[in-house]
Amino acid sequence: MLSTGVSGPAKLQAVTSLVNKLTEDLGSKSLSSEERDKALEELKVYGRDPRNADPIFTKEGIETLTKHAFDSSSETTCRNALRVLCNSMLLKPETRQRFVDLGYESKACEKLKNDNWDDEFLATRVIFFSTYGTSIDLAKLIDEDHLADSIVNNLSRHATRFSEHAKNKTKADPMEVMALGETLRLLFNVTSKCPSKTDSFTAAVPHIVTLLLSLDIPPKGSPPLEAPLGPLVNAPMNLKLDDDEETRKCLYPKDAPSSLAQKLIKLLDLSLLSYQDQDLDATVTPLVCLIASMYEYAPTDDSPEVCDTIRKSLLPSEEERTNVLGKGDTLPARLLVNMTNPIAPEFAKAVSHLLFNVSDKDAHKFVENIGYGYASGFLFQNNIPVPEGLGGGDDEKGQGSRAGQSSKRAVNPITGQFLDAETFPDMPEMTMEEKEREAERLFVLFERARKLGIVDVENPVAKAVQEGRFEELPDDYEEDSN
Repeated sequence: MLSTGVSGPAKLQAVTSLVNKLTEDLGSKSLSSEERDKALEELKVYGRDPRNADPIFTKEGIETLTKHAFDSSSETTCRNALRVLCNSMLLKPETRQRFVDLGYESKACEKLKNDNWDDEFLATRVIFFSTYGTSIDLAKLIDEDHLADSIVNNLSRHATRFSEHAKNKTKADPMEVMALGETLRLLFNVTSKCPSKTDSFTAAVPHIVTLLLSLDIPPKGSPPLEAPLGPLVNAPMNLKLDDDEETRKCLYPKDAPSSLAQKLIKLLDLSLLSYQDQDLDATVTPLVCLIASMYEYAPTDDSPEVCDTIRKSLLPSEEERTNVLGKGDTLPARLLVNMTNPIAPEFAKAVSHLLFNVSDKDAHKFVENIGYGYASGFLFQNNIPVPEGLGGGDDEKGQGSRAGQSSKRAVNPITGQFLDAETFPDMPEMTMEEKEREAERLFVLFERARKLGIVDVENPVAKAVQEGRFEELPDDYEEDSN
């Protein structure tokens, strides 16, 4: 690897000389291919640290790099110039508009048609950076320069290659993996910033699904959503997954309808074990949203197993109800705990909506599935009425209730635990004053619960008073110390 070992004023002088040499060469063609590529290679090394490398990032410097990148007849020169240009656009955001002002976006789109991983990676990266803080006309690139078609075609090529890798148990070229990741990031950005043209990218969905099913989950110790899996999960976020029959068919393959859902749930399980709370919002939230969409659009007539698989994977099992819900280390327990995660509010919101969705958006099933303690915040925040008559065994409202479990054991409506499994700590006998205060507290709590519809039974404290079994202590009462 080339190392200049130059810094300070000497570096600035060297960079200035190289930029001037490359600029003059645009007109004079005085440099040989070897000299030109050597100059670009040196410039790339100098440009990794923007200090004392100002000429690279000026309007003139960006123009020189752009013309060598897209007008040269040498593929090697084009790629060398593109590498310096990409690095410049990464380090200095103002260079992005300078590139757009030159009007070379169309040529960048044209380069996407090359069947070459380096060209795909570099040209895609240039367009990707141009989507931030510039006046780039993405609709024009889609309509006139076939940006969407090129992205879909490149994903199709990747899907074919990665399917072959999976079948033959071979590893992909690192440059191929990097090119795929960059194409997926561009797809997400373009559909985010140009929503009127998202339909142009619908054809990418089958290729995204193929890639998700073909790629191995990273080994233990590696981030589960590292590229390209993370970008693959993000890519369809802005696309219409229920737009047509063909799209739905690819999401739920006929021979294994639950295969994609199972893969996504496995990724979610590993992600909750791997990422810190501060990373959940940006990294894992899209995965939760994609699983929610998978459940929402899943066929219920000919392939009910998809919904069944998702429910059984995400909702607490019978075994978990022997304890208060959310206390174990299962995926459902970790999801419940994250419903109120203050460090990852977007993730918490996505998890809450997911669990509500897999409860068929039914408040009664929702509370039965996860307990009122976890469900109450979501119901109140979304102005959903609290269901009445909770606390018994399973009702007959459908498969979304208690994850399709068959147990008729009574459940604590607040904690979700089986009532016959509850245990209570040994406490010293209460004094009469303590009993009176506790009775008053229970009276208020029961009245609140009854008004909210959480319970539908007569207040036992009020009943005790009516039956003469409750006697208020006089003001001068003293506990017998003997």
